[in-house]
Amino acid sequence: MLDSYRRLFAIPHVPGLLFWSLFARVHIGGLPIAVTFLVAGWTGSYALSGLVAGGLTVGTALAGPIRGRMSDLRAKDRLLTSSALCYGAGLAALALLPGALWWVALPLALATGLFLPPANQIARAIWPRVTSGPTRQTMYAAEATLQELLFIVGPLLAAAVVGLTNGRVGVAVMAVLSVVGALGFAWSLRRAGLAAPESPKAGTGAPAGPRRTLLLDPRILLILLMSMLMVAGLGGVDLTSVAWSRELGTPGYAGALMAVYAAGSAVGGLLAGTFPGRPRLARRAFAAAAGPLLLVPLLPPVFHLPSPWLITPVLFVAGLGIAPTIAAVTERVGEIAPAHRRGEAYGWLSSAITGGISVAAPLTGWLIDLGGAAAGAAGSAALAVAAALVAPALRHGAAGGPAAADPPAALDAPAVPGVPGVPDAGADAPTPPRSAVGDPPTGAPPPAEPTGRAE
Repeated sequence: MLDSYRRLFAIPHVPGLLFWSLFARVHIGGLPIAVTFLVAGWTGSYALSGLVAGGLTVGTALAGPIRGRMSDLRAKDRLLTSSALCYGAGLAALALLPGALWWVALPLALATGLFLPPANQIARAIWPRVTSGPTRQTMYAAEATLQELLFIVGPLLAAAVVGLTNGRVGVAVMAVLSVVGALGFAWSLRRAGLAAPESPKAGTGAPAGPRRTLLLDPRILLILLMSMLMVAGLGGVDLTSVAWSRELGTPGYAGALMAVYAAGSAVGGLLAGTFPGRPRLARRAFAAAAGPLLLVPLLPPVFHLPSPWLITPVLFVAGLGIAPTIAAVTERVGEIAPAHRRGEAYGWLSSAITGGISVAAPLTGWLIDLGGAAAGAAGSAALAVAAALVAPALRHGAAGGPAAADPPAALDAPAVPGVPGVPDAGADAPTPPRSAVGDPPTGAPPPAEPTGRAE
């Protein structure tokens, strides 16, 4: 199992790029908590706190494709630096805002969200430039797994800071983390030689003119629809856990239940990174959709468990398919989109995911009010199954033909001294064949199907 990850992290610059790209995103999960405490302290209203936090989300979603497109056209390090300074300044202004002017927080949050550094889009767009074949699949699985962990670490960090100090300090700390992370990622990109935009001549995927929107590609539309439905379904499970915990009179259990669900996803992602062959998106999507279905018969009013801890094994199993599905989706987007427009494609994906989260909260809440926690889980399952039914149309080569192969990855593996073009698998292991590390032969495109059976 560890061989796949050892080969991945032996690639030059990959550890630094992955670390800083994740560090640039660690504040995202914790910022809504800090903002909620800040605005609630001013106004005493959680509804107004939700509006301000929602303003940040709306701004982020609206500008996602624009920021992604800018990362395709401009130097990535400069874009990260300029957007980080604007974003950090906006959060700092929010933290320093007098409570009497709380209403200014609404437009300020919306404007600040527009400048969120596009670390997510840039990271996912550069992975095909530094990896190929099985190592690329391992990279996407590793990123999906670690991003799951960020959504545990970020909220815990924000809650700890707010608990020790106050909402103002919480927002300020999130601002510092966002700026430091973006600047570190910009430095890492420059060091790896990946800051410059990719030439359109090196593009892969379906051809698209410079002014033609990617939404005209039916495959892009399908994967955005699938992602929105899947995120709406899986996100509803978290809200269901909160509602059920409150019904039991133990609201503190909600965080633990959500952490178990995320832990299952993390373990599934780690395992997915070791699978040979191309990821089967449809199979993974149905596995993820099975999770909410498992929960329905175990929740009230269908069944009343004496303790919420009894459901934790099922929650863990239910989460196993999440990160592998996310990894397969992000890899598929990278294959479909032209190489010089991958940032834009991932911007649209981020907006679709944000849209799914926005749909999940009111819909799941309405179902829980109507029929209890089991109804909320059933609605989540229905959305996730609908997403899985779209997935077969996104199989490799479907809906418009297969994507063109990527050019050879320039940084895909360190060379063995004295043997040009042969990767070094490590001093204590024999040099694997090319297909084992995902590299094409020198000067040739990668094979259409990596060595190994599909999962």
